[in-house]
Amino acid sequence: MENTKSSGSRHIHSNRPFLYTTGIVSRLPESLATKEQAATSKKGTGTEEEEDGGLNLELARRQHEKFILTLRKLKVDLSELDADEDRPFCCYLEHMAVVRDGVALIARPGGRLEEEAQVDEIRRILRDDLRQQIYEIEDPNATLDGGDVLFTGEEFFVGISKRTNSQGANALAKAFPNYPVSSIKVAEHLHLKSMMSMAAPGILAVGSSSAAQSALKQILQKSDYDYCTLTLPDDEAANCVYVKGFLLHCTKQEYPNSYKIFEERFPSDVRIPIPNSELHKVDGCLTCRCILVQKPL
Repeated sequence: MENTKSSGSRHIHSNRPFLYTTGIVSRLPESLATKEQAATSKKGTGTEEEEDGGLNLELARRQHEKFILTLRKLKVDLSELDADEDRPFCCYLEHMAVVRDGVALIARPGGRLEEEAQVDEIRRILRDDLRQQIYEIEDPNATLDGGDVLFTGEEFFVGISKRTNSQGANALAKAFPNYPVSSIKVAEHLHLKSMMSMAAPGILAVGSSSAAQSALKQILQKSDYDYCTLTLPDDEAANCVYVKGFLLHCTKQEYPNSYKIFEERFPSDVRIPIPNSELHKVDGCLTCRCILVQKPL
């Protein structure tokens, strides 16, 4: 891993910000396969999805179940929402809220809350079951997607993308005044965390594309902290989940070159490969499948 700052920068070693005790997940609806088929049909012939037969819903469910069971084995107490057939992408929860230190900021992706009923349920769970203080975005022009919010343990980076604007970044700064918040321009990807995430305290997993490296350069220029970088050949593989000292990351079958790097840099007893081949076909990644929370004592 490459050390990206001078010795005068501050280091991040604490595992405490990643000791998640609870979280929220959702089941996959039948309508997800129908939605994917419709999207694939618009792409024309010769796409990888068509050659692979499109999304395999049963396989997607098995892969998602492994993700859920893994979190439960790590003693993360999960609230599980039923599949909502009216909302094909109801299993993607990360974009709906940003949670830290007992505060839950209800996000506003792209300026719309198309999943209003699900957002209401998540707001209720966060407030009543997980005892988080709810913070609503007041600026009517603000847009914020949780997939654009990267928390490193000491600071926030907010991707400015098609679904998050500078007003949304300002709203996050107001909700979490104890942390530095820096805006990062996102290009070629849906979200900031489509190409980077935390692989461990102080370690950024980041893709090798020009877009990913541009975002990393902005982070290093704006931060006073000393981050090591784990550069992966596949941007998609840079989306991983670090929880309670364990790293949930891509499988060897999906991204063999990136998997090899995880294998070389992290002990086998802290790595847990999680398959994502099916949900990747509908823009899904590991972090987007859950909202992780540290429940107050």
